[in-house]
Amino acid sequence: MADSDCQDAQAKVHEAAGELYQIAALMMGDESQAVELVETAVAETRIDPCAEANASVEAARQVLVESAVSRLSKADPKAFDIPLHMENASGNCIDGDDLASTGISASQLARIVNGPERGRLRDWLNKLPVAQRTIFVERAILGWDNAAAAASLNKAAAHDWQPRQVSELFRQALCSLATSLVHAAAAQA
Repeated sequence: MADSDCQDAQAKVHEAAGELYQIAALMMGDESQAVELVETAVAETRIDPCAEANASVEAARQVLVESAVSRLSKADPKAFDIPLHMENASGNCIDGDDLASTGISASQLARIVNGPERGRLRDWLNKLPVAQRTIFVERAILGWDNAAAAASLNKAAAHDWQPRQVSELFRQALCSLATSLVHAAAAQA
């Protein structure tokens, strides 16, 4: 590794910790638990500040999400039970199971998560059922696909989530977000 790889190491670590904190706070809905989860993720992940940042940060994200799901599952053992009758439960509210279906782009969502509206996003997320909130964070914030989100839930909560079930709950969350955005726009008008 060249010295230039380590030049901004401390800044990279701080940036990664800030990102992990945002993810944890959105998943948990509690800032003190978010701090504990970040500490756990950093402690359990070998992060070489001189190495390529993406690999270390992705490993820390995995540990963070699994720790969050495990903690949420222990707090409410039924939180990650797979809903029985959920096929097409979102009706025709949105056309797909991607963020663009709500009319918001990934970059707009990133600005909301990191900007002054993050409190409103957290309030909205806290109203979602725990599994749906977790799936939203995994899919919309982390950019994971349905299979990766299902694997994460299965590993940390010991269930048998399938990608199509993750897709449907994500679609329901997106429908809720779209409705929330419409109501917010109407209130501002």
